[in-house]
Amino acid sequence: MSRLFSAYVIVDWSAAAKPTTGADSVWIGVLKRDVRFRLTFESHNPATRQEAEAKLAAILDDFKKRGERALVGFDFPLGFPQGFAQALNLPGEAPWRAVWDQLNKMVKDKADNTNNRFGVGSEINRRLTGGPFPFWGCPPKDALTTLQPKRTREHGEGDLAEFRFADKAAKGAHSIWKLYYNGSVGGQAIVGIPAARRLRDARNARVWPFETGFKALTEADLDGVDVVIAEVYPSLLKAVPAPGEVKDLAQVRAQAEHFAKLDEAGKLGAVFAPGKDVPAEVVEAAQAEEGWILGA
Repeated sequence: MSRLFSAYVIVDWSAAAKPTTGADSVWIGVLKRDVRFRLTFESHNPATRQEAEAKLAAILDDFKKRGERALVGFDFPLGFPQGFAQALNLPGEAPWRAVWDQLNKMVKDKADNTNNRFGVGSEINRRLTGGPFPFWGCPPKDALTTLQPKRTREHGEGDLAEFRFADKAAKGAHSIWKLYYNGSVGGQAIVGIPAARRLRDARNARVWPFETGFKALTEADLDGVDVVIAEVYPSLLKAVPAPGEVKDLAQVRAQAEHFAKLDEAGKLGAVFAPGKDVPAEVVEAAQAEEGWILGA
């Protein structure tokens, strides 16, 4: 049974507004083979997203030179709840890609980590509902009529869903509409998706499940592909930090080791498929727009 990947890169992203390292900053965990083909782990903790993106690009380009395919897992949603692209009247056949292109136009993320994620959330709210919904969460100083520090109402009939199907499957996942406070994956997705888009567009990469199909992957499916980008959710695994080690670092290492072990056993390809009981309309939504969490 041949392995699908030679290397496993897990990225714990951050929406921090200033350069930061240590807990709650960007961590990149890389599990790759040394000259004796043994798996070795290394980590990087760049202070800004721009540094992180440059580091990732260098890591992936190095694998390409060596003819090695990499799995890259980002810990933020790569898609929004079903109907989001349509509600924003975004053009294009592929709703997920229309959203990626739209965020790429809107997001300003500077070298010092200052970014306009609250402005983007507020502007999308204005276009969707004219009020502070569905995005919510910001420091009081950033509050606007179309973005409030706290959630202003529940999701109801006719609203976009609060959670994607994958979030429900992953139990405990936060909603993408949450832009601030602990677990604010919305802020990470807004600043993260444009970075993932640039990494994808600059190399021979495929985004799962949008471009690969939501199905088990084989070597034939990935022929000529250098990178597969997927969404991961570190809390699916119990990571135990070593003494004095930051939890984020333990999590990226645990995820990389988990996928490598499955790949070694010839079982990773199956993880890219939906579970047996997942309804066809959920598979369709995941493939077209929402995305899915690898292993959920």
